[in-house]
Amino acid sequence: MINRVTLVGRLTKDPELRYTPNGVPMTRFTVAVNRTFSNQQGEREADFISCLAWRKQAENLANFMKKGSLIGLDGRIQTGSFDGTDGKKVYTTDVITDSIQFLESKRDQHYPAPQPVPNYQLSQQQYTASYQQNQGQVPSYQQPNSNAQQQYTPSYHQNSNLPYDPNNPPF
Repeated sequence: MINRVTLVGRLTKDPELRYTPNGVPMTRFTVAVNRTFSNQQGEREADFISCLAWRKQAENLANFMKKGSLIGLDGRIQTGSFDGTDGKKVYTTDVITDSIQFLESKRDQHYPAPQPVPNYQLSQQQYTASYQQNQGQVPSYQQPNSNAQQQYTPSYHQNSNLPYDPNNPPF
């Protein structure tokens, strides 16, 4: 029998770290996973999947991830039941995680997406005009050095008797 689940989605709220009576860390969290198709109105829907992490995974998830964080997880489905407050039996289905991968860097979580950088490559005429307007001070948006790649030659190529062809590397 095979019981494997692999999901990629976003956390729906900040994970809360809890401890069992025996002191084992755990966190219950929900992952929003987009469906691969659109509904009749052309909108993409999502499934909200209940998950459970234990021990170090639970601690790391609670310490480093927050609502909206993109994660990938691998685990198994586990079903269960309990008696609700009204006396009716409540059935549960959870993904018990075996591994969790954080799919965004910390920088991506805290900063907005980078905006396109304007093109600062100036023609020689524009550069000279800007230089003259600033009374001889070099503007901060200098043209990049086009000879930058030619300035560095690895030492193992200098004074070497070995043939080297940059168009045909030895590996």
